[in-house]
Amino acid sequence: MPIPERPLDVLHVSQPTEAGVARIVADLAAGQVRRGWRVGVACPSAGPLARWVTTAGGTHLEWAATRAPGPRVVAEIRRLRRCVESFRPDVIHLHSAKAGLAGRLLLRGRKPCAFEPNSWSFEAVEGPVAAAARAWERRGGRWCDVVVCVSEAERRVGEDAGIDARYRLVPNGIDLGVVTPASADDRAAARSRLALPDEPTVVCVGRLSPQKGQDLLLDAWPRILRHVPDARLYLVGDGPSRASLEERRVERVTFAGHRTDVPDWLAAADVVTMPSRWEGCSLAMLEALGRGRSVVAFDVSGAAEAIDGDAGEVLRPGDLDGLARSLTERLADPTRADDEGRAGRRRIEERHDLRVTETAVAEIYAEVLAARGL
Repeated sequence: MPIPERPLDVLHVSQPTEAGVARIVADLAAGQVRRGWRVGVACPSAGPLARWVTTAGGTHLEWAATRAPGPRVVAEIRRLRRCVESFRPDVIHLHSAKAGLAGRLLLRGRKPCAFEPNSWSFEAVEGPVAAAARAWERRGGRWCDVVVCVSEAERRVGEDAGIDARYRLVPNGIDLGVVTPASADDRAAARSRLALPDEPTVVCVGRLSPQKGQDLLLDAWPRILRHVPDARLYLVGDGPSRASLEERRVERVTFAGHRTDVPDWLAAADVVTMPSRWEGCSLAMLEALGRGRSVVAFDVSGAAEAIDGDAGEVLRPGDLDGLARSLTERLADPTRADDEGRAGRRRIEERHDLRVTETAVAEIYAEVLAARGL
């Protein structure tokens, strides 16, 4: 399906306003503005997403929404209706769970709509709540024109849960002109800028939360120190789990907090680890590979497809012994880690170019509009 010839009016909807999902929304919006489209993003005003969008030439529409479902959804739907009626988009693109919930309940298939889960809602919960979330996603799948999955594994999770939808696979992309490979000299320079000592260095980038699994990494870290006693772990990011993680006082772990210089932290690493419990396809993981760093991750959606055996290692989720072994091996053998980093960069160039992602999304919009005769 060709890209639409006429400029489109596109409204993105996102409750997350920072970290991976927000960056995905901002990158898509900026690319669509460059195409000459009229682009709006409905999202809360807190966090950098609104600023990113307006800086790129898009329009921010205030949409007050919380992360969790609950009674507030009714008011959130009303507020989203006002955004839709004000902007009058040709296509609505819903990002992540809350926008997917409020947006599909509002639209119910009446307007052209794409839903991008960025990991399924039921992966974050257990028991009866997970069962209810699966039931909702099965119904919600009928209330959008297409479900955009960022990894083949994410699509399989949806299908296995019984979600009958028109799926399209569009891997997340990164700007290869901005996320450049980092050499050994770049590593030394980054450590100097960050005032880090020259020692075996592991970096983990992500929101400090149960999803990202930093608690599992801290469980494994003492085992690594037994073999590489001068190693240091840097947790880059902030979030609700920070206090409980810091209270554990694990040796040789530094909490770097929220940073705007993440590319330097990735360059400074000998190896990057992503111990997430669930993902769609982690943008931080792609950026680490794009910087030419070996990545050790649990086998959540997107990890195996991106790393694929030669750019690091993918482990059974929760395998702390494997996590400790894998990180130890790469810290002890920097040449191996650097070789994997170069392989990772090649994979990113082949499969995760942001320009390809932007074109694929535009083609999906064309498909949705053509199917409706618009």
